[in-house]
Amino acid sequence: MTQQPPPAGPADPPDGPAPPDLPDRVARVYGADDLSTVPAFAGGFINFGYWTGLPGPADRKLTRADRVRSEEDLYRLVLGTFDRPRGRTALDVGCGRGLGCALALREFGLAPVIGLDAHPDQIARAREANADLLAGPADAPGRLEFLLGAAQRIPLPDGSVDCLFSVEAAQHFRDLSGFAQEAARVLRPAKGRLALTTFFARTRAAARALPELLPPFADGLDVPHVVDEVAAALTAAGLREVRVRPIGDGVWESYDRYMAQQPELHDDEWPRRYLTAYETGLLDYYLLTGAAA
Repeated sequence: MTQQPPPAGPADPPDGPAPPDLPDRVARVYGADDLSTVPAFAGGFINFGYWTGLPGPADRKLTRADRVRSEEDLYRLVLGTFDRPRGRTALDVGCGRGLGCALALREFGLAPVIGLDAHPDQIARAREANADLLAGPADAPGRLEFLLGAAQRIPLPDGSVDCLFSVEAAQHFRDLSGFAQEAARVLRPAKGRLALTTFFARTRAAARALPELLPPFADGLDVPHVVDEVAAALTAAGLREVRVRPIGDGVWESYDRYMAQQPELHDDEWPRRYLTAYETGLLDYYLLTGAAA
């Protein structure tokens, strides 16, 4: 099995019209293909994971439970950047199945938590996966809701969000400047905080090289955004104290080791090229944070 569905061919349309604002390839991967079911992921999450907190010897064989833990720990790393989160309104942009939203409620006390995704199938899956939480009283602490919407057109009022986070979704955003402007708009003035994590190209030259190495950059699934340009877009949108922290040392090597240890994941070798891209200086995984003006 692949880390992601095989690269698109010339005749690989989605089943039916693509949802608004989504390229066909993205619509297919998160619709009919349902990326969360690919064995390289686990537990319904869709991210490379943050592996530094796993117990036991560093050289032991990694298990499926470790894989799930790594995916959860990536959310914990992001959510841990928010100061005194309990009772604060949170927005997860690109929420997928909403499992990170549930973790934000359960472990960090953020409330309410709003999950936003541009794909209607993902919103339907999030509502199904979190049916118990959604069935609670509307005015109960810890409530959760899911909204269909694009990152560059967030369907929320100005200044309505205390904590905005996004985990491994921004590599799909075609309009990162639009997302940055929307993030600045919906964050509560002076108090709102943003935390964003995903993989980005290190330089413009690297962005040009990545499609030759990694099919998702060639077939339209991912966009090779340059990390410094992402940070500049957040600053230009009005966010303060924008910080960039590389975290690839806690992502790529352990992810690659997990892939190497799973016999069912050996059919294709290209998913392991992410480590090559990291080691050759083409991309890295980053945590970006910022504050509302």
